[in-house]
This record gives sequence, C-alpha cells and structure tokens, in this order.
Amino acid sequence: MYLLIVSGFSGAGKSTALSRLEEQGYFTVDNLPSSMLQEFVTLCKNATPPIRKAAVSIDSRESLLSRTSDAILTALAELKEPYEILFLDARDDVLRKRYNEMRRRHPLGDAGDAETGVARERLYLQNIRACANYILDTSDVKAQDFPSLIAKVLPEYESSEVTLLFSSFGYKRGVPVDADIVLDMRFMPNPFYVPELRQLSGLDKPVRDFVMSQPYVTDFFDACEKHLLAMLPLFIEQDKRIFRVCFGCTGGRHRSVAAAAEMARRMAAHDWHVRVYHRDIGYEAAEIHERFKVRD
Repeated sequence: MYLLIVSGFSGAGKSTALSRLEEQGYFTVDNLPSSMLQEFVTLCKNATPPIRKAAVSIDSRESLLSRTSDAILTALAELKEPYEILFLDARDDVLRKRYNEMRRRHPLGDAGDAETGVARERLYLQNIRACANYILDTSDVKAQDFPSLIAKVLPEYESSEVTLLFSSFGYKRGVPVDADIVLDMRFMPNPFYVPELRQLSGLDKPVRDFVMSQPYVTDFFDACEKHLLAMLPLFIEQDKRIFRVCFGCTGGRHRSVAAAAEMARRMAAHDWHVRVYHRDIGYEAAEIHERFKVRD
C-alpha cells in the first residue's frame, strides 16, 4: 500500500491536491486526526478489494484538538506501513492575500485573522515540513493551473527514480520556498540592459552566448557540477528523490533561465534524470512588453 500524507499551510492548496489525487485513483480523507492513522491503514488493507493508494491530509488543525506537532510525528513513526509526506508551502504574503481575498477565517488566527494565523501555523508545522519527502511551492501557481501541476508531479512522487529539478526564478517575485539549493546569477551583467537581447530569454541562443561569455561563468558551472555530483548520493541515502536547484536573477527571464538550462544539460550528460521549470519567464515577458509597449 502507498500512503501519502498531505500537509502544509492553510491556503496552500491541500484540498485541491486531495481532489486531484482522488481523480488519480487515490482513496482520500481530509483532516484525519493523526491518532487514527494506523486504524485507517488497517481499514484500507482489509477492504475488498484492498486499497492500494491512499492520501490523507494532516495539518495544523490538529492543534485545535490540543495535539502538538511532535504528537503528529510520533503517530507517523508508529505506522506499520511505509508512508511519504507531501508538504504544500507558499510565501506568507501569498497565504495572507488568499485568505483576505476569500474572506475566510484562518483556523489558527485571532478571531480568524490571517496574519496571526499564518505566523502561528508556520511555527506549528516547521517540524513536519522538515520531515517532508516532497515540498511543493504553490505561491505563484494560479488556481486553474494547480490540478495540472499535481497531475504533472505525481508520477515523480510515485517513482523510485531520482529527479533533478533545475528551476529559474526572479528575485523580484520572491525566492521559491521549496528550493533545496538557491544560486544567485546576479553577479554577471544583465541582458535586460542590452537592447537587442531584452525581448529574448535565456532559451534563445544570443542570450545563452552572452551569459556563457562572461568572466568566471565557466568556473562557476564547473564548481556547481562538481558539488552536485559529490552531494547527490548523500541526499539519496536520506531517501530524497526530488532535488531542486533554483537559479535566480532579477526578473527570472535571462540569466537564471540560461543557467538552469546549462546545468540541466550538464547533469543529463551524467545520466541523471532532469527536469527544467522556468517559473517567471512568462510573467517577465509580459511585464517587459507592457513597459516598452512592444508592437509587432
């Protein structure tokens, strides 16, 4: 039996994730008290036919039952079946905005206040987040795109193959909260200020050539490659199967995009399974278009 514990912050998308998991064939339960986990697993195994895949959400709402986060971890440790934890995270400002826009009461906030609720929840869930097998940042994921995101990453969660995820982002929109390593590409000149490169991205050859021609950049990538090859086996020993390396620049369209693509190319040459995700490349293109009123 495969058991996925879905945890994370209120407003980060746990209910949507469970709905998508159910569509993918999981038996799902929302807000199951952790003290009932072993009983739930036994019920699944004794069902006719036995339930092979199940997902349950366990989160800060347990504090309303006067249970500490350590009590949750104890209940998980006592499970007689293997499990994994998917933790949904988002930046604090995004969580507060989502609650305020929906006019919902935060379960841990003073009189439902989102600001105090998010702060208390961040503290309550820190131990569970530290034990998560997978952390998914939903800060910049639109509601209509979230189901497809879950469907996209599910095969990676269920697979025993290690995946290296190389991501680009723009610091102006915040650092990804699910990053394992963050590397800053702002040490080199910004192609944004080169008029003929501004409308292009790090996926275009002129920008790639510009990035790769900068002093020390080859040494930088060589060092990153050597570092990753040395440390990845150690992470695998800790049963980590998705490893996120995030490259950042100002807008997330030029330098960081080229860097993520370059490191993906290098690690793929070592027969690692790689995936590339450019978080802000489209947002920055739209902003540049608006600022400079590009016309066909």
